[in-house]
Amino acid sequence: MSAKKTRRLYIIGSGFAGRTLANEIKTKGIFGKVVAFLDDDREMIGQMVDGITVLGPIRKIAPLLKRKSADEAVIALPGVSGEYLKELYNILKSAGFEKIRILPGIPQIIDGDAHLIQTRSINPQDLLERTPITINLKESLAYLRGKRVLVTGAGGSIGSEICRQLLSGGVQRLYLFGHGENSIYQIDKELRILRDEGVGEQTTLVPVIGDLKNKGYIDYIIKHLKADAIFHTAAYKHVPLMEENPVAVIENNFFGTYNLVEAALKHGVRRFVLISTDKAVDPVSVYGVSKHLCERLVLNAAASRKNEAASNFMVVRFGNVLGSRGSIVPLFQNQIEKGGPVTITHPEMKRWFMTIPEACSLVLKAGGVGENGTLYLLDMGQPVRIRYIAEQMIRFYGFEPEIDIKIETIGLRPGERLNERLWSASEKPVETQFSHIRRIEQVNSLFQPVEPAEILERLRPICFFNPEEPEKFRDSALLRSILREALPTLLPPEEDREGKID
Repeated sequence: MSAKKTRRLYIIGSGFAGRTLANEIKTKGIFGKVVAFLDDDREMIGQMVDGITVLGPIRKIAPLLKRKSADEAVIALPGVSGEYLKELYNILKSAGFEKIRILPGIPQIIDGDAHLIQTRSINPQDLLERTPITINLKESLAYLRGKRVLVTGAGGSIGSEICRQLLSGGVQRLYLFGHGENSIYQIDKELRILRDEGVGEQTTLVPVIGDLKNKGYIDYIIKHLKADAIFHTAAYKHVPLMEENPVAVIENNFFGTYNLVEAALKHGVRRFVLISTDKAVDPVSVYGVSKHLCERLVLNAAASRKNEAASNFMVVRFGNVLGSRGSIVPLFQNQIEKGGPVTITHPEMKRWFMTIPEACSLVLKAGGVGENGTLYLLDMGQPVRIRYIAEQMIRFYGFEPEIDIKIETIGLRPGERLNERLWSASEKPVETQFSHIRRIEQVNSLFQPVEPAEILERLRPICFFNPEEPEKFRDSALLRSILREALPTLLPPEEDREGKID
């Protein structure tokens, strides 16, 4: 019987993160053997680091390596720019590495906490990322040390990443709240493995299955969990799908947030952070309207507690994130793997993009430095054409756009507009002392606030059956009519969207 082959690893980067990984591999003795560090730092090339040779420059040395077929490359360069990462990937692929993993540039790793279990296979979105924003997460999360924190939508793209980052923040207890049992099971399992492998501290993890629409349950659970802070990420988000299910999105997003805010106020939750979206600005979709109303709910709640020094109810708004479930990145990936075509809605459509880890780290920072009753806006950089993303992803898989894989334009879908906005005409972004976090101020002469309480009561018999008004139940036309009275930017479902809603 032949002995099991030892996995051979080349670590790209001999800095702190790379050395930490190498030491963990050597100490545990179960992950394989580090053959060498590869680096472009001239001062490090030729040195020995913990008994391992540093080779370079990478472009010259990679093709000369006497590799075996099963050898792996692990990129341990937190904070690396997207441009340099793309160059590294192409070099390693050309050198014959079939398996390339990356230590994501998440803030807790930048702070020096790196583990092999955090590595994952490199994917197309890594090569689309701008140079990530780096934040000292441990410093930013000091305000949550020893606290109880509830994350709604904990199994989603944003919620799960917030939970990963909170794991390293020293929170005493982390409540993973969600409606879908599978997603909560998965994030709970992942966090327990990370914790057991030494990531972060020994936070107590508590999965909680529940429905935000159930007012009695939400009141009960907030009372008994005694959370110090709530990060509210849960929402239905798929714009065209929600146009087909308008009552469901209002019921879940608007009423769900109302139930959560009311319970938080009633039971003394000190800190409440709502995750919002650029689609809440002059909203044209029902989803956008739902998030606009949620913003108003939280800001009104903050106003009701303005005399309580320890209270902080706030909103953090940002645009798209790369790689979230239901977003264009996994959609394009599936289309490319099937041989195309890759479908885009409009050749000139642009969106603001941010990576999930940096968006979440900024949300967590804002939650600590933010003031009660304030709407914050994350710095999203420059908008990116969707067609460009499609072309870059096609090239990642080794194909040429329009030659190997076609790109088709299918037109704007219901609820979409050509270009999103980060603030409205009645809003003004103001720089804060904190990098990449802006504060939104209202231009008083233009600002006409929507009062969500009145709208909520008019919508209640549509979303929840009332035997005295049975004809209103699930009446989507009536729902849209009420919403359009409050927010005339909302398009009727039959509106011709081709170029008219930018």
